[in-house]
Amino acid sequence: MIRLNARFAGVLTLVALSLPVIGAAQQQDVPAAPTPDASTAAPTAPAPVAPPVLPKPDPANFTAASPTKETVSAFLQTSWGYDDNRLWQVQAIEKTQVEGLSKVVILVADKTGKQKTGMLQFYVFPDGKHAIAGDEILPFGEHPYADTRAQLQQRADGPYRGAAVKDLEMVEFADFQCPHCKEAQANMDKLAVDFPKARIVFENYPLPQHSAAAQAAAYGVCVAKQGGSTAFFTFASAVFEGQDGLATPDGATLTLNSAVTKAGLEPAKIGACAATPEAIANVEASKKLALDLNINQTPMLIVNGRLITIGGIPYDTLKRIVDFQAKQDGIAQ
Repeated sequence: MIRLNARFAGVLTLVALSLPVIGAAQQQDVPAAPTPDASTAAPTAPAPVAPPVLPKPDPANFTAASPTKETVSAFLQTSWGYDDNRLWQVQAIEKTQVEGLSKVVILVADKTGKQKTGMLQFYVFPDGKHAIAGDEILPFGEHPYADTRAQLQQRADGPYRGAAVKDLEMVEFADFQCPHCKEAQANMDKLAVDFPKARIVFENYPLPQHSAAAQAAAYGVCVAKQGGSTAFFTFASAVFEGQDGLATPDGATLTLNSAVTKAGLEPAKIGACAATPEAIANVEASKKLALDLNINQTPMLIVNGRLITIGGIPYDTLKRIVDFQAKQDGIAQ
């Protein structure tokens, strides 16, 4: 996972990109009992695991008129409902010294009892559409992803595979020189197979620390322009496969030209196109879209407005989130 800065550290969860547990309940770990000798210990059945019992909320801690407990619960269900083992409870919605700014306290637990109960604290802005956790501003409400979804439907115009319609739209922001973006492509290919009705869009987000990323992005723009989306994804696959070659200027030229050839196009024409102001402006527009959406790392996948950090995420978890979001949006698979 390549980061532009450390703002997400301790604030965002790996897959929900929503609200983390930012403080654990004060508990002491009990030392483990001595392990009985295997030859003499009688076999015992594993003890049943029961969900933790959360303390009953005190009505005196609900002093703010907004947001309502129902709105907070709907927000958490939208954010975390994909995880059947996650358990949460709204403990407080309190006024603060700032007019209209409310403090929300949540208890979060694991139904299996394997993890300690934690406390989550965040603040909801007077507009009811944004929250702040740590130093990060997040979308809030019963439908927190609606605005981002609308922006992407209007502005994400990169090459795509799958459906032409945008009912279920997955937009990937990636950097051709990012190692974790390369690793994520296997999961992206699986998503294309498992969600044939989805529209999967590729948006360039070359990071400044990668010397050949912007050039590779411009090449990709021209490949898509001259050969269409099918040629682009052939090109992209070849560039990611030969990513190590992007480390030097000569290697980058060879790697990109080879990928263009595999896409069935002429390297000289694509290279000339990639140097034009039009191609460069296209890459810059894609970068601006990412920044407007407060994306500061790659690879990032946005599913109907829901941001998912996909670097290193297990595919089963990713698929479960996409399934859940599609159901939330009333999309039949």
